[in-house]
Amino acid sequence: MAPEADGSEHGNEIGDRLKASNGKMQSGQETHSSEGEEEDEEEQEEEEEEDEEPRLKYASLTKHLKPVYRNGGATSSFLVGGDKMVRGTMVIGTHDGNIHVLSLPSLSSIKVYHAHSASVSAVSISPFPPPLPSPKSNANTRPVSAQQSSPVPSFAGTSKGSNPGRSPKPPPVPVTNSNQIYIATSSIDGNVCVASLIDPKDVMLRNFGRPVHGVALSPEYKIDHSYLSGGLAGNLILTVGGRSGTSSTSNAGAGAAAAASGWLGAFGLGSNTGKDTILHSGEGAIRTIQWSLSGNYVVWVNEKGIKLMRSNLHLETNDSESAWKRISHIDHPNRAVWEEMAGVWKPHAKWIDETGLETEDLDMSQVNGLQKAPSHPSNTTGASLPKPAARRTRSEKLVVGWGDTIWIINVLPGGATSGKDAGKIARVEILTILRTDCIVSGVSLYTPSLLIVLAYITPEESAFSPQSTPTRGRHRRQNALQPEIRLIDVETKEEVSVADTLNVSRYESLSATDYHLEVLPAMQITQKAAAARGAFEIIGGGIWDVGMYPARLFSSAASVQSNGSHSAESSSRVPSDLHVASPVLGSDQTVHPSALTHGMKIFIQSPYDCVLATKPTLADHFNWLDTHAMYEEAWNLLDQHPEAVGDNSEASTESTPSTPTRAPAKEQGTLMDFFLDDKSQTTVSGSGRRNLDSHVEREKRRIGELWIQQLTKHKNWGKAGATCEKVLTTGDHWEHWVWVFAQADKFEEITPHIPSTQLQPPLPSIVYEMVLGYYVSNDRNRLKGLLERWSTELFDAGPVIEAIQGRLQVGDISETTIEDGEVGRDWRILMQCLAKLYLADGRPAQALGCYIRLQDADAAMRLIGEYHLVDAISDNIPDFILLRVSKEQQRSARMPELEQASREAIRLLVAEAHHGIVRPESVIKQLDTRYGIPNPYLFFYFRALWEGETASASPGGQTDVENTSRARKQTLIDERLVATEGKALVSDHADTALLLFAEYDRPLLMRFLKMSQTYTLDFASRICKQRNYIPELVYLLSKEGRMTEALRLIINEIGDVRQAIAFAKEQDDQSLWDDLLNYSMYKPSFIRGLLEEVGTSIDPVKLVRKIPEGLAVEGLKGGLMRMIREYEIQHSISEGVARVLRGEVAAAMADKGKGLNKGIKFEIGVTNKDPITMHNPRTGRPRQIKKGQCPGCEKAFLPEDAELLISFPCQHVYHLPCLLSFEGKELEDVPASLMNLEWQSEYDRSIGPKIDHAALLRNQVNRGCPLEKSDAG
Repeated sequence: MAPEADGSEHGNEIGDRLKASNGKMQSGQETHSSEGEEEDEEEQEEEEEEDEEPRLKYASLTKHLKPVYRNGGATSSFLVGGDKMVRGTMVIGTHDGNIHVLSLPSLSSIKVYHAHSASVSAVSISPFPPPLPSPKSNANTRPVSAQQSSPVPSFAGTSKGSNPGRSPKPPPVPVTNSNQIYIATSSIDGNVCVASLIDPKDVMLRNFGRPVHGVALSPEYKIDHSYLSGGLAGNLILTVGGRSGTSSTSNAGAGAAAAASGWLGAFGLGSNTGKDTILHSGEGAIRTIQWSLSGNYVVWVNEKGIKLMRSNLHLETNDSESAWKRISHIDHPNRAVWEEMAGVWKPHAKWIDETGLETEDLDMSQVNGLQKAPSHPSNTTGASLPKPAARRTRSEKLVVGWGDTIWIINVLPGGATSGKDAGKIARVEILTILRTDCIVSGVSLYTPSLLIVLAYITPEESAFSPQSTPTRGRHRRQNALQPEIRLIDVETKEEVSVADTLNVSRYESLSATDYHLEVLPAMQITQKAAAARGAFEIIGGGIWDVGMYPARLFSSAASVQSNGSHSAESSSRVPSDLHVASPVLGSDQTVHPSALTHGMKIFIQSPYDCVLATKPTLADHFNWLDTHAMYEEAWNLLDQHPEAVGDNSEASTESTPSTPTRAPAKEQGTLMDFFLDDKSQTTVSGSGRRNLDSHVEREKRRIGELWIQQLTKHKNWGKAGATCEKVLTTGDHWEHWVWVFAQADKFEEITPHIPSTQLQPPLPSIVYEMVLGYYVSNDRNRLKGLLERWSTELFDAGPVIEAIQGRLQVGDISETTIEDGEVGRDWRILMQCLAKLYLADGRPAQALGCYIRLQDADAAMRLIGEYHLVDAISDNIPDFILLRVSKEQQRSARMPELEQASREAIRLLVAEAHHGIVRPESVIKQLDTRYGIPNPYLFFYFRALWEGETASASPGGQTDVENTSRARKQTLIDERLVATEGKALVSDHADTALLLFAEYDRPLLMRFLKMSQTYTLDFASRICKQRNYIPELVYLLSKEGRMTEALRLIINEIGDVRQAIAFAKEQDDQSLWDDLLNYSMYKPSFIRGLLEEVGTSIDPVKLVRKIPEGLAVEGLKGGLMRMIREYEIQHSISEGVARVLRGEVAAAMADKGKGLNKGIKFEIGVTNKDPITMHNPRTGRPRQIKKGQCPGCEKAFLPEDAELLISFPCQHVYHLPCLLSFEGKELEDVPASLMNLEWQSEYDRSIGPKIDHAALLRNQVNRGCPLEKSDAG
């Protein structure tokens, strides 16, 4: 028991000196401010701390470790090892010398054994981290039977409170790939115990005679059976070999006998107690030994500093001499306190797995621990070590925390090419050295740029003075403060957040060596694994949840069924590595949800407590934001990550898992088998997702309402309005907040965000009406925009119409008022809004009136076409005509411009005049009242009526007309009919039309005077005289029969001899010619004109004789010559025509005489086989006639026929009755003298009867042969 006593005394001394040293460091800090300033700074820091979100969340696991703390047990050492995919292992050593092996995350006990008689100082696992379960491990999961194994021997004696004789035999540990590990523990009793987790016989205990504070198993212990150890003796010892199930004493320094024993034992000839080799010594006590993750390097810390050595693993043949050679030494800081405390402070060394660090996303934008897999390869299976070649190309990072200082070290393979490191197999780079104001009780990297530090602190007032030194012997211990977790930025060396104080039991009496910090790396989820992980996430907590609640997974409705499991037993079958708990958790024990997260898990161990720290989940982040009234961030978080609400109460609502039961070995499989089974099919109930969605929506509404309430409370109305649009989704909530804004007179802030679509339940229409009513009085531009954006289905148009009408009736808004330098702007806006609302209210006629007043021709024409509102314009025709005529145009535009602007309206009025809807009387009356007569718009209207100018199509719509010649002809006919009807309409108001045409279109006036017969001649003459329209007046005088006056006007007023001659020719009155000659005799120009233009209308002799003698007429000779030449030409033409006529008459007479002299052949009784086709003039049907037949009756002529035969020069012969029937005459109409005429049978030379007969026939048959006439037709 001497080692135990020595260790106990040394432990007390260490505790006292630790507290003293921490007090010295804190009391040695220089302060440069007064106590008042310090208090103010502290208060300010406290306020900032309250508003800063914690970077970690903590959960106590103490209640889940009841077997560890049973009977007042206290832990002294702690180690957590695990992979980044499925599970981990926790090994806890106690002050009683017991070793507890637990499975993570379920914290179920795998194995408990008593290995030492004093406090356990260090724990090591090989391989580290433990390997993953093999996908093909079903055959290897058979546990070692109780008959083939024995309980773990208690080399150090019976533990406190235990009775080996009556203790139940623990169930064997299943032989799985993940359980095939070795656990080494060291103790202050001087022993090192190495035990297999699965084989109770594979246990070795070795005594080194002095307290051992560090032990490290070789990563390949299963192969080389080697480990390193060290302690107060100051020796770093390599132990190789040893016999399982035995206890031995270290032979380090035993000389040749020990060496021979070890050499013979290697061949099975000696006792094989193992060989101990001292690798380093003489620099004080060794407190920490760690093998690197690759196995290539070893780090240990003694009182002089940090040492690094190349191991014997993964060496090339030419590098074998480098095994166990030291590659670097780092001295501790050169300060006085370090000379005293270097052997007291416990160093903490951690080799960092950089692939298992948390990401740098400090903004809580990702789910805990879910991060992308690294681009560089890493050992994720843990089943075997990488090849040596791969290890040599990678650097390894080491973090050492010792006393108040932290080192971050990079170990790179291969030395420098020159300098002091030339030729070395590895080189060391010190990346960072940080000094703290505490004692480091644990340290690791949290992210690539953040350190996580477990800080041990004592109060300043209890510290030793800088001059005092701790002395041996008993003295009063100073109470310590609660430990803290700090996150320190590696670059700035500043804390990134306020330190978190840990609430642990009996912290006042604990020293820095009583605390431990271990880390499980963050889970790496690849894309393929993430896709396969979906079912587990829905069930709750993912893979860790599967490990914690296997029964729930395989019995729930959302279970995953393998294709091969068809038996009833498959519903309760679980992977074998989940059924090996002894003792099992009690029914009241559950694991905190933090243990089920995928991120890095940080375990903090004290003698009486175990605390788990993890990165806060989205749910934690959301709860913190909600608690601190950061509603904007909370709502945005829910919007982007709805799952932040879904996992809020998931773990708390789960029922306590039932005790797992063992299944037959042949049906057991690992969780990796299950997870990677591509054939498994997942069936997930949809109700859970729907419930989650509804819960998320409720939470979003709640947070959104609080957000808006917060903004309105701080008078941030603009942002509050925008937030309403973002977060409000129901009509009742919108109604409430719109009224809140309205009561605060913040319409401008809420109006742009009010929904423009119908909600469910709908937003009451009064809300929209209230807002519109507000803008009717305050902002017409905004009113217009709202009516354009809001559908009229959202509100009742009636109240808004009344509000606009009332505003217009006040009189302060009119067409002449000026707003922002624009005349009538607000009036136009209100009229436009009023028109739109009238349409929404089903009153298109009133809307048309608004558009007419606004001169919005397009809208007005559209309404007229859509609603057939032509009759609605009958009371406001002037404004309708002015739709496209601006006020400026009304004042100064020319006639063509006015005509173009009013053409569309005029044509529509003309078309409706033809339809009888808008009569011309109404147009005349209204335009006369507005402008008087004449006015240009009435002129445009009458001219369009007169010329038939109507709208191209009816207002009711246009139809496509097929482009055919018949359609074009029909169109021309319709246009002519329209023009004719229009002239008739104008004729009803002929005098008005005459006045308008006389005022604006004189050419049209002449056409109207000539074509119309309904105007008053006196009125027309008076109008023409007033305007001195001589041609029109000449026409009117001639129309009245006053030819002489008309001719006199032509001669005296117009002075146009050609017009006078034309007028005389047109009248064809000899007395008028005489008047023309008389009026022209004293006008030489008229005389010359008469000579040149009169032609043959006047006797030239008479004309020449009328010329007064002695009157000088210029061009008289030429005029006479021209007149004579025209007479000569006329005479020549007449003679030529006479000659032609005489020749034609002579030729016709010759032909006639020749025909008369020609004989006519009558063919009787002759039948021609070649008939000719003829048409019956009466029936129109074709008939075939043969020669010798009568075309009328188609009978052949026979000699005995008594009927009289009539023949024509064309040789067609008829019976007389048949010929008469061809002529369409009935027989009773034929004179009896013709029908009863009898031919004398004897030759009669008398010609009288013949002449009479021929005369009668000529009278009856006077159109020739009927057949020839039908052919000619």
